[in-house]
Amino acid sequence: MATTEKKSVAEQLAVLEHARKAVLTEPNYWSSVVPSILPITTPNNAVEVRRWGADFLAEAAATPAVPNRVKEDVCLKILTTLRILIEEDNLDEMIMRSVILAAASVYPFVVRWIASNAHDNDTWETMQAIKSRILRIWDGARTPVRLCCIKFAQRVVLAQTASNGGEAKQLGLDVSLNIIPPNHTLLDPRHLEAEATGLLDRMLGILQDNSSDAVLVDATLNTLSVLIRTRPATSGRIVNTVLNFNPLKLASSQQPLTPKAKVLIKSMEKTTRMLLIHITKRDPQNPMNPRIQQHVERLMRSRIELLDEGGTRKRALLPQPDAPVVTAKRQKLDEVRPVARLEIPPLGPGPHSLGALFTISTHPGIGQFDGTIIPSALAARISVTTLATLPVELLNQAIAGVRDRLAQAATAQSLPPPAAVPLPLNPQTSPLDVEDDDDDYEPDFYPAEDNEQILNKLDNAPGEVPPAQESETVGARATLGAFKLPPPPALDPSLAARVGQVAAQRVFTPLHTLEESTALRKAKAGINRLAASSFDRDSWLTVIMRIATRGIAGLEDNVKLEDTTSLTHAATAAATPPSLSDNIRELLYNYVLEDFRRRIDVAIAWLCEEWYADRLAQRSYPDANQVLHYEKWALRLVDGILPYLAPQDKVLIRFLGEIPELSRTLLNRVKSLCRDPSTVQLALTSLLYLVMMKPPARETALDVVADIWIEYEDARQLAGKYLVKWRPGFVESQSKGLEAGGVAIAA
Repeated sequence: MATTEKKSVAEQLAVLEHARKAVLTEPNYWSSVVPSILPITTPNNAVEVRRWGADFLAEAAATPAVPNRVKEDVCLKILTTLRILIEEDNLDEMIMRSVILAAASVYPFVVRWIASNAHDNDTWETMQAIKSRILRIWDGARTPVRLCCIKFAQRVVLAQTASNGGEAKQLGLDVSLNIIPPNHTLLDPRHLEAEATGLLDRMLGILQDNSSDAVLVDATLNTLSVLIRTRPATSGRIVNTVLNFNPLKLASSQQPLTPKAKVLIKSMEKTTRMLLIHITKRDPQNPMNPRIQQHVERLMRSRIELLDEGGTRKRALLPQPDAPVVTAKRQKLDEVRPVARLEIPPLGPGPHSLGALFTISTHPGIGQFDGTIIPSALAARISVTTLATLPVELLNQAIAGVRDRLAQAATAQSLPPPAAVPLPLNPQTSPLDVEDDDDDYEPDFYPAEDNEQILNKLDNAPGEVPPAQESETVGARATLGAFKLPPPPALDPSLAARVGQVAAQRVFTPLHTLEESTALRKAKAGINRLAASSFDRDSWLTVIMRIATRGIAGLEDNVKLEDTTSLTHAATAAATPPSLSDNIRELLYNYVLEDFRRRIDVAIAWLCEEWYADRLAQRSYPDANQVLHYEKWALRLVDGILPYLAPQDKVLIRFLGEIPELSRTLLNRVKSLCRDPSTVQLALTSLLYLVMMKPPARETALDVVADIWIEYEDARQLAGKYLVKWRPGFVESQSKGLEAGGVAIAA
């Protein structure tokens, strides 16, 4: 019975591994496969299967191959399962480790979700229960579980402290107190920051107690580097704690030192020293750098004195009275060896291959060796090493020998071929009447045919073809067409759409490996500059935008040109069939919204390309109804950015000020910010910027400000200040009309 159960568990794990390989091959399957994996983590399954399921959930929450939008959905789906597992009594240690690691990856996404969805109280309550349980089991657990708890505490501190914008570059996800509104119903920034400070003190407690557990010390030090770099408010406390930490305390308290203790001490000392050196390199202007350098030098000297004095230092030479005194030490000179003469045989007559031309060795096995069996990387390494150690005189001799061979081969090709000289006949065997210089004699070496062979050849000979028929046959052969393969089968539209989507996704693959250009931003060539003059991230994004906006310009279906401002996204997608350009635009939209504060330049450049492509299409095809894309994607970008804006953000002002065209529909979306009292000033400041700095959109922006004054009472005081200056008399006329209607106007 046990054998059958083990076999079934092995079969289940084999099937699950196939599913995991499929998900790793195609990351888009994560969101559909994860819900089907959740039931295997229940207590009624075997512990091996539950371990696999917990490890899979941790991998799903931490994988970098999935976009943040998809990963956020995955994290919210597994949150309830993680709570059930972490609250289970006598939970397996390996399962607990995977659950804590998964919770560390889930926590930033939950904070970002709750910051934008204050109504989801159940999700935040579940996350709080998971966090409380992990913090309770932190101190009493074994070392492997405590390592995972330290990682979880680090992610909590990152999410609950103010950021300097460096986390997005490192992790691709900027979750901090900056994204939480001050009047949030569930997230209190002051309470979250106080909790993060307490967790940081708990992490630093391992260093303050001078713990001798090298594994915990190294894990804590490795998590502090990200906090110092991205959270300036915590850097001073962390650096002071690290400087007060003594990794060599174990050496002074335990004598003599065992080999294990030496390894632990060296590990803690090296990790501490590397962290401090990393801090000085990342911030050369830090005023604490002199103190850090002194501490690093002190650590190195102490390590040498405590660990290396008895083992690796040489003993001093004892005085020897009977030894003769040597006043001068004889200098040892390198023996100069003469370079042997390299004999390169010349090439013989006849055609020669390129390999024979450069072969200077006379060893018989060289010609039989097949050099193609050696990998190219190994061959290149051998060649470079050989050339580096080869004497210069020997190399010059080889080059001269090959040059002589080339000259000999060129001379042999320029000379005419020698005439064939007939061999003289032997007078003893030649006929008596044949002279040596008789050139007309041509002996027939073919055997004579008998009568039967001659008759068979005549019977098989083709009949005579008339001249006219022969010319027709030759003409038919001459006009015979070239051979062509049959046409391929018709491509299924659904398959073509999937292939196009995969091709569009592969266009965005190099963005993760390319670096941002800093030199191009300092000096630009103006209007005559090249769009992509170097292979960096900006140039590749420009190429992607050009493919999306101008790749199939003029080839799209001619549909009736309507005002796209009145069409929703679903109606526009239904009216226009999806194409490769639409797939690339959708991926560009997702790329911008993943981190819109840092990628607002990409959004502005993209909309400029869309606007320019629309104008080119209208100019090139004035009689045809063209599909215009600028307005649709500008509205989608605004709809995606507005829910995540904070009152102090200036991204919206820059976005509205730099896009080429503003419509009333687009500015009405900005007006919707006035529904939240905290973002009223942001909306009106953005519209005032357009009034002052963008004259073509001045009247439209003033109309929107007037609508805000009429519709939103909380914004009337601020909007009235702008309208008094730019539209005198508007506020008085509207106030009189409202008072006449019986509505009281707030001062």
